Amino acid sequence: MIRHIVMFKFKETANGKTKAENLAEAKRRMLSLKDEIPEIVEMEVRLSVPGAAPSNYDYVLISKFRSMEELETYQKHPLHVAFGSFVKELREPDGRACLDYEL
Repeated sequence: MIRHIVMFKFKETANGKTKAENLAEAKRRMLSLKDEIPEIVEMEVRLSVPGAAPSNYDYVLISKFRSMEELETYQKHPLHVAFGSFVKELREPDGRACLDYEL
């Protein structure tokens, strides 16, 4: 099994919306992928608490896949690619970190 963790730092405003609005929309869109992409075994999205240190990340995706091949299939899925394009507009230019590890 593979654990896939991705964190984002969001811009204060983007696409005419506040950070809080964009975080909520990104969470909603990501969680909807669970029902559409069969390779996802588990998925959760968490948002940083209000008042947390400004250096903290704002959004974390924690997901599980049966193999690296299934993770790669997920990453190439058109719905995931569309999500990536959507969130790229909302996050800071260097505001992405990722880790994949074997369980």
